[in-house]
Parts: sequence; C-alpha cells; structure tokens
Amino acid sequence: MTANPFHLAWFLQGSSVQAWGEPWTGNIGQDWMSADLFVDLVRSMERACFDYLLIEDSIYVGENWQASRDIFLKGGICVPRQEPSVVATLLAASTRKLGIVPTLSTFAYHPYLTARIVSSLDQISGGRAGWNMVTGSSDFSAQNFGKEKLPEHDERYLMAEEYIDIVKGLWGSWEPGAFLDDRENGVLIDPAKVHTIDYAGKYYASRGPLNSGPCPQGQPVIAQAGGSKSGRKIAATHADTIVAAPNGVAAMKQYRDDIRAQMAGLGRNPDDCKVLFLLSPIVAETEEQAKWAADQRRVSAAQNLDARMARFGWSTNLDLSGLDLDTPVSQLTLTTNGHQSSLSQFLTRAGDKPLRQAMIDHVSCGYCVDVVGTPDSVASQMDEIMQEVGGDGFLIALPDVSRRSVATITDGLVPVLQRRGLTRAAYTHQHLRDTLTEF
Repeated sequence: MTANPFHLAWFLQGSSVQAWGEPWTGNIGQDWMSADLFVDLVRSMERACFDYLLIEDSIYVGENWQASRDIFLKGGICVPRQEPSVVATLLAASTRKLGIVPTLSTFAYHPYLTARIVSSLDQISGGRAGWNMVTGSSDFSAQNFGKEKLPEHDERYLMAEEYIDIVKGLWGSWEPGAFLDDRENGVLIDPAKVHTIDYAGKYYASRGPLNSGPCPQGQPVIAQAGGSKSGRKIAATHADTIVAAPNGVAAMKQYRDDIRAQMAGLGRNPDDCKVLFLLSPIVAETEEQAKWAADQRRVSAAQNLDARMARFGWSTNLDLSGLDLDTPVSQLTLTTNGHQSSLSQFLTRAGDKPLRQAMIDHVSCGYCVDVVGTPDSVASQMDEIMQEVGGDGFLIALPDVSRRSVATITDGLVPVLQRRGLTRAAYTHQHLRDTLTEF
C-alpha cells in the first residue's frame, strides 16, 4: 500500500426495492422478499475488501407529500423496509470478513435490547458487528410506538448520551476472562467478572448485566452521522466511524478537522475514529458514457421531481408539495425537527436558485462531491479528494442498487484503487474495529 490508503464502506438504504422502476434492476418488484440481492451485494463487497456495510433504516411509511402516503407507496419510496437486525444476521452468516452495521434507533429500541442485539451479532459474526446510532427524525415513526411526536432535536441527543452510556456499560458488564469453560472444576463463567451497571438516568435506566455474554470485540463499533452541532459532539465522544455528507472538498476537510479536534479535546485519539464521506460515483467504460449517465441522472430527477422532492421531504420531515417551484430558496422559510444537517446542506447548496433548479441539482449530486468518469479517472479523483481532505475514506451510496450498479464499483472501480495501493486488497484482521484502525 502507499502511504495514504483510505477506507471504503457501503451505505445501503434499508429498502430492498429502492431501485424499483430503474433499468437493469431485474424483478425487484416481484422478488423483493428474497435475500438474494442483499447476499450478492455483501459477497461482492467482501471480494472488494470493503470495511463494512451500513444498513440504513426508518420505521414508518412516509406521508409528507400532500399529507398522503400515496406517492410513497406507488413509487416504493423507502417502503417496504425490513427489520435491519434480521437482515444483518443473514448477511453476517453470508460473509467472513466484512463488517455488518445495522441501524437501531434510540426511540424504538430500549438500550438493553440494542446492546443485546449487537452483542449477539458480534458473537455470531466473530467480531464484525457495529451499531449505527440514530435518534429518529419523523413524528410518524414516534406515533408507531405510541408517542405523539419525537422530542426536540437537541433533547434527542441529550437522551442519546444516556442511551449510549447504558449500551457501552452493558457491553462492559462482562470483564475479559469471564468465560472460563473450566470443565475440571465445573465452572463455565466466573461470577466475580460479571456485573450489574445499575444505571438510572433522566431518560433511561437499566440494571444489567447483559445476559447475552461478552462481545468478541469487547466493545462493538459505533457508527453515527454527526452533522449538526449536537450530532458532532456525540460523534466525537462515542463514534468509531462517522457517516459524513458536507458539501464540497473544503467543507469535508473542515468537518474532519473539527471532529478530530473535538476528539483530541476529549482525550480520544483522533485516529481511532474514521470519518467516511458519502459518495455516489458514476463509473462507466468511457468518459462519454459516464457523462451521459450523469446527464441522465439530472433528466430523471427533472422528470420525476415530485417523487424526488417527496424523498427529500421524507428525510427532512418536511412536506414541500405546496411550495411554488419558481420561488428562490432563499425566500423560503424551511425549518425542521428532523435531519437538520440534511436541510442545512440543501439550503447552502441552493442559495438563491429557484426551488425547482435547486432540488434537481441537489438530488442529482454525488452527495459530498460529484465524481464521474472511467475507473481510472474516478480513482484519481477520489485520491485527490482524500489528499486534500486528509482522510479517512468513502461510504458508497448508490441511488439504485442493482447487481449491475454494484459491479461498476466492486468489479470496475475497486480493482483500480487496489492496484494503486489506495484501498486494501486483502483483509488482515478478523474484527471490524481492527480493520478500521489498520491505517
């Protein structure tokens, strides 16, 4: 490897039908219950030596377009979605080295349950489990669990501090060496090395110990998308890997520098947390084909603008259906109790553009930066970006996950990155934590 290799992971939107209606996606509308697409995906990723797969999730059907579910159901927008811990278990059984990181939200799972699910996943995967911590963004999801609405954004992160303390405490309720397997003396577990945590906070409480036993990694990996001020603070405090989506290389560098500075201020080694930037590269055999594909992404966005705006509103907890598309975004008053960083990034990118143009530009972009070209040119662009930002890698997030689109990355782009020494060509560790901190 060169002196500056970077990490690759995959951000999988939780819906098995997210590519429905797109060309070259097979019979997803008929076969969406099948595990085959997910299994093929992770096996391709493991061949390409990705660090981990992050399974994104939500627990509601969108209604934030004309106050109706229709557009979401008709277009398969973020629905149906299967329970991520179930999918994660299947994918862990289908791989040997790839990290598996399901999303489990703090409002839907009690911290004891999250600790137990992730510790169990860590055990059956041989130390490859992680947990993507999210606080939720939609009142619709809260209503599915008998609550009128989610708490305010900043309070959700105060709650998350307690939540994570409990989860980490439960993972630590078994000391190293607690499992003796001493047949001669008839002792399986040393009682002196298993403890209650007796945590009683303002929002959560748990006695412990965790009954699922010790985790192979000790503490499974925690992933977090810290975009807002509160999100950055909790990511710097607890995260081992961060999902980041700042707009542009300068903002990417500023974000990483800020997180690392906060970590250092907290006494953490900044190298222990890998900031991975969302990227949706367009890779084709020729530059002309890649440019055409990029143009088609914009054409598709313009032709399906209602659906794209509904999808954006779903993530930001906004209903944009009543807005005049010719109004400059700077003249709109948009606030949210949902994903504040997602809305902030849109507003920054939009500036004074009319809403129509701003939305097309936003949903057509490659997340942090646009990367378009042949495998060789895309590899060069990714290398240059990482050199400017300083690290740590990319989280691939494709708008249409199909066997064909996955192959453009795992069989087209990654071999070039590997030949240049920019990404790993073989795994050297069993545990996900060690894979992340290898370089």
